[in-house]
Amino acid sequence: MPVWFRAMWWVTTQKNGASALGLQRVLGLKSYETAWVWLHKLRRAMVRPGRDRLTGRVEVDECYVGGLEEGLPGRLNLDKALVVIAAQEDGPGIGRIRLRQIIDASAESLVPFVQDSVEPGSIIHTDGWAGYLPLEKKGYDHEVTILKRKKKTASQLMPRVHRVIALLKRWLMGTHQGAVSHKHLDYYLDEFTFQFNRRRSKSCGKLFFRLVQQAVAIQPVPLDNILHPEAKPKTKPQPVGAT
Repeated sequence: MPVWFRAMWWVTTQKNGASALGLQRVLGLKSYETAWVWLHKLRRAMVRPGRDRLTGRVEVDECYVGGLEEGLPGRLNLDKALVVIAAQEDGPGIGRIRLRQIIDASAESLVPFVQDSVEPGSIIHTDGWAGYLPLEKKGYDHEVTILKRKKKTASQLMPRVHRVIALLKRWLMGTHQGAVSHKHLDYYLDEFTFQFNRRRSKSCGKLFFRLVQQAVAIQPVPLDNILHPEAKPKTKPQPVGAT
């Protein structure tokens, strides 16, 4: 048990995220695989059950993470993973975020994410992509910004969500060297969101306590479920990250 506490303390004190190599070195583990499995167990504890949805004004957009995307039109890419991001406005800055890996950018994928992530009655700010059009009928105030033929760039017109996208890509390529498979990506997004939503916390002890609290609240995760998460899909996909 003390070794697990050491692992949780180290994970919650890493501002740039935790890698299996780093955990193996800190704990003196002989096996890289052991450190990798431990991190995945902890990532599954980074989503607080019953977390509150985002409120107010929220920017929503998608991005691809993974390999090259040149030569593919629009939102079509066969090799990269598609991630949708919701970033809550906090004055000129960013409040809480939610992320989810989705199979495509259709309304069938985007609208359920928004419904699971954002309280009805909130303002959803998106670009002109047709997949977001049903939001108005779902109880949201849908604000659309058409990005084409604008003097300002997408990152200027929707700065919060694009800032999160940039940080996410930098984190995946930096901390994890881009070596994240699609089948495990959701759990890396859990970690990114856990850290991001607590980035203003000045107490490592509180972060440690929160992770310990959530770790004892979830069901044990068998090794086979970690190695083959695609074998047991979620009945209702949840936006990743906690408040």
